[in-house]
Amino acid sequence: MPNLPIIPETVRVHLGPPDSNAPNVTVSFPDYIKNVASSEIYPTWPESALRANILAQISFALNRIYTEYYPSLGYDFDITNSTGIDQSFVNGRDIFENISRLVDEIFNRYIIRNGNVEPLFAVYCNGTTTTCNGLSQWGTVSLAEQGLGAFDILTRYYGNNISLVDNAPIEQITPSEPEILLRRGSAGNDVAFIQMRLNRISSNYPAIPKINPVNGFFGEDTENAVLTFQRVFDLVPDGIVGKATWYKIQFVYNAVKKLNELESEGLRLEDVSKQFPGVLSLGDTGENVQIIQYFLSAVSFFNAAIPDPGTSGVYDEATRNSIIAFQAFSGLPQTGITDDATWNLLYDDYLGDIRSLTPEQIGAAVIPFPGVFLQLGDTGENVTVLQNLINTAADVYNSIPPIPVTGVFDETTRDAVFAAEALFGFPVDGIVGPLLWDTLADIESDIRSGEYRNPGQFSGNPLSAN
Repeated sequence: MPNLPIIPETVRVHLGPPDSNAPNVTVSFPDYIKNVASSEIYPTWPESALRANILAQISFALNRIYTEYYPSLGYDFDITNSTGIDQSFVNGRDIFENISRLVDEIFNRYIIRNGNVEPLFAVYCNGTTTTCNGLSQWGTVSLAEQGLGAFDILTRYYGNNISLVDNAPIEQITPSEPEILLRRGSAGNDVAFIQMRLNRISSNYPAIPKINPVNGFFGEDTENAVLTFQRVFDLVPDGIVGKATWYKIQFVYNAVKKLNELESEGLRLEDVSKQFPGVLSLGDTGENVQIIQYFLSAVSFFNAAIPDPGTSGVYDEATRNSIIAFQAFSGLPQTGITDDATWNLLYDDYLGDIRSLTPEQIGAAVIPFPGVFLQLGDTGENVTVLQNLINTAADVYNSIPPIPVTGVFDETTRDAVFAAEALFGFPVDGIVGPLLWDTLADIESDIRSGEYRNPGQFSGNPLSAN
């Protein structure tokens, strides 16, 4: 599901009921709406009635597409031409000229409920042989003949708390499923979306534990929520979010939120906002740029085709060129922009490279970031290594408290991480990512080799012996 609704360049239409073996056809979105309108309404109707009907047809179709209703059920199409559940579409039919003109004008508009972001599931029926709680197609004719405009007609059927979104962007939609499996240690917008969805689902299925906080880091609490969800819905309980689990979460989330119903609970902007930058590009600066550079530098060690951009925190030409090289190697569009797909594959490539190292290959070098973002509640060998790194830094930095080495990321460990983040100028969030890990590992390496960093390399705090 994209962050906000977009107008798809094309639509995959199944020419029959969902479970039938009928073929799929792919048509442009405007051509799809023109076909639906020409199949369902009469070109002789007043123009305001035509516009109202077309806007309802657009919103209905976009709701199906935006919520991935059919892909979440395992189908390989966006909508059917079965009029009992979707819209009429007659493949190859003639299109009425005035309807074609109107669709060309308004195909990138859709209806929303005020405060929501998803296209309204604009239910409608013909109003003669069938009636429903939504728009009456023949009823729009009477209202138009009374002098009502298209929007006023829509408010008669869908209420006064609706708005029209104008000039929505037009893009080719790609499946929302991540390019990589999401598992313990993963991080990014896809993880945050899963956490948010699972938390909402847990309100209807209380056996699923709440994830707190929703921060985009796949820790122990997220793994437990995924495992329980998989057990509740008869999926393989491995704690990993692959295609089957991703789309099952999507389907159940749509159901509990009633996103495919006229009276939907609705998606708010905060429900779809991205925590991590959706795009990093030339000229950007900051910690997220530095993390990208860190991964690129590590991957370049294993792959000579990818140049090392350094870790300046500035998305410069060197970083752009390194991203282009990585995208070419990974079969992605060579844009030089770090989008979600590039982030996911870069992270996965880094993780594979690091896990391929043997202890002998690591030797006395700086201990590489394990690829797992660590936070409160995590356990295991990576936490043990982190605690040892913290204690080494605590020997020379008075503000970092020494901690017991237990292999459990408890509150004592979190407080020490807080202190290290504050000391070295990182966001104080208690989450250990590659930059803080690398800083601690460098300190450990310097002490082991008897060397210290240059004065001022850290945040102005001189090294001192306790």
